[in-house]
Parts: sequence; C-alpha cells; structure tokens
Amino acid sequence: MYSCNELGFVQYDAEATEYLMAKDRKLARAIEAVGSIRRPADGDVFASVVKSIVGQQISTSALKTVLGRLSGKAGDPLTPEAVSALGVDGLQSCGMTFRKAGYIKSFAEKVLSGAFDLDALEAMDDEEAIGALTSLKGVGRWTAEMTLIFSMNRMNVFAFDDVGILRGIRMVYHHRSVSRELFERYRRRFSPYCTVASLYFWQISHMDVPGYDRDYAPKKR
Repeated sequence: MYSCNELGFVQYDAEATEYLMAKDRKLARAIEAVGSIRRPADGDVFASVVKSIVGQQISTSALKTVLGRLSGKAGDPLTPEAVSALGVDGLQSCGMTFRKAGYIKSFAEKVLSGAFDLDALEAMDDEEAIGALTSLKGVGRWTAEMTLIFSMNRMNVFAFDDVGILRGIRMVYHHRSVSRELFERYRRRFSPYCTVASLYFWQISHMDVPGYDRDYAPKKR
C-alpha cells in the first residue's frame, strides 16, 4: 500500500506495510494516518557511523551545525582519508567533544589500516554487523542499529534504546511505559519488517499526525 523507493531515502516497499497492517490493527491505523514516509538515508557506512557518533546526546539542530562544519573542512562525502587528516584538534574545532573527535579519528584510522573492513559488513547478518560495529570505540548498540537502518537499509532493526520509537509505541498503543518484555513482543510481531514499523513510530512520535497527539507516559513531577 505505502512504500518509498526514491534514491536518497530509506527504501521499503508496499509488501512491508501490507504485512504490518495485516499483523496489527492499531499500527494499521497509524500507517493509514501517516501514509508514505520519506526518511533521508545517510549514505555510506563510514559517513553514517561518523554522523551517529557526533549525534549522541545532542539536538538535531546541533548535529546539523557540527556536520555542516565537518563537511566544510573534510569535504562531502566524508572519507576516512579526509577525516584522519583533520586530526583530533581539527575535528574538535567543528564543535564536537574531544572524546567524540578521538572516537572518529580512531575509526578513520582503523578503516585506512584495514583493521576494520567496511565492505565485510554487507555479508554479515544484522547481529554480526552490530557486533562488528560495536567493537569500535564510541559505537554502542543504538549507534550500530542506526547505521544498519540508515546506511545499510536493513529491514528488521528495532532499537529498544531509541526514545522516539518508545514514544511512538506508547502513543499508538496507549502504554504508560514500554518494558523490554513488551518491546520484544512487538519485535516478534513486526518481524521481518521492524525497520518499517520504526519509521512509523518515529513519525508518530513527532506529535504532528492527526489523531496522535498524546504521549501516555506519566508526567514528571
């Protein structure tokens, strides 16, 4: 029913949305309310990992600012050679922390030395690829999962540590909270299209979809 097959965006087809709508009535209503989703992709894996490291615990606007400065200094698309040449000081001057700059410099050097093989990720299943990525300094499971979604276009990724996905689930199903056990129940239901479900939960979480304007989590005192 709904799909996105435009270059530069996360790719999914009508088969995925039809499957999810058949499996879950409440998610089906959310998909109908949202329609097709055009979520920009990140480009290659190297750039995606760098973006995810930079974006940890900062706002979207701050991320755009830092990435804009980084592109101005290292070029676009980002390459391991250009990033490594900037060094930690050059990376930090783009507005990121010293620690993040160190992580990114280390990543670029591992790619250049062959210690980390970007091409090998494609032949790995999701958990293997996540394991490889999380072996890098500064790359946790959430960062690896975002790389799988936005660079590798893997269709069955569901990130428990993502606040937007959890908010979207609460809003669609009127949950006050989402435990790991409940999350895994949804994972089993949405598999093999957890990524597509995630796209819809993210969209719902923005609170700009008609009929979806309340997060049912208890208000903090």
